[in-house]
Amino acid sequence: MNSLKTGWFSELSDLWPGMCLSLQVEKVLHSEKSQYQDVMVLETKNHGKALILDGIIQCTEADEFSYQEMISFLPLCSHPNPKKVLIVGGGDGGVAREVAKHPAVEAISQVEIDEAVLKTSRQHLPFMSCGLSHPKLSVHVGDGFKFMAEHRNAFDVIITDSSDPVGPAVSLFQKSYFELMCEALRPGGVVCSQAGTVWAGLDHVCRTFSHCRQVFPRAAYAYTSVPTYPTGQIGYVMGSLDKEINFKEPLRIFSEDELDKMKLRYYNADVHRAAFVLPRFAQKALDAA
Repeated sequence: MNSLKTGWFSELSDLWPGMCLSLQVEKVLHSEKSQYQDVMVLETKNHGKALILDGIIQCTEADEFSYQEMISFLPLCSHPNPKKVLIVGGGDGGVAREVAKHPAVEAISQVEIDEAVLKTSRQHLPFMSCGLSHPKLSVHVGDGFKFMAEHRNAFDVIITDSSDPVGPAVSLFQKSYFELMCEALRPGGVVCSQAGTVWAGLDHVCRTFSHCRQVFPRAAYAYTSVPTYPTGQIGYVMGSLDKEINFKEPLRIFSEDELDKMKLRYYNADVHRAAFVLPRFAQKALDAA
């Protein structure tokens, strides 16, 4: 069974053994092997354009907004005044698009290691890559580890929009990475990192959560629904230097008019609170991590 066969793309990965999601494909818009990974963009029949990295679906036009809004607004609304934000990864521009909407954000730095993802997204994914052109944003092509080591005590919020723990993203799930983020934060700073799904990777989720909790005085796990991700859910590990933080209660609550003006389709205060309510098996596993 090939990943691209008879008009279908199938996401085959050892990360979720015994299962895969398939998308019906109308056209392959782009395919290349960059310095770091395989990069492909597909025009699908029912989900619009899809970005595939190393054979794993990163986003589809139909449902990407859920992931982008939640990885951005969960940490931004957990910080009292998120003026300076760092995005590690996120070369498709979706997180930058959302972070720039928050009225408190003044400056965004983004570090993407693979220039091919930036270039491909600008060419084929304008609905997301529009975020890369926002005046609040400065984009740096390079290693997020090195960038943070050179910018200590610099950011209020750090968002890690990584691919899954294969290829160039493996290092972004290690304890050393959370330690580096901790040093790059200002007092009271908040981090949020993509952390997988409890349904097909509970051990991975628990390890990532444990790394975060060992480094930050407060840590939490939240999740969102994305139909084209494995099991239809994906989660985020969050950490804060503020020992009194309550991740479950947003500090900034937007009115319906504000949400409409920001063109938010998934996030609101109620969804924020609900994102931290986990099924018993997941909560017990994280408590024991």
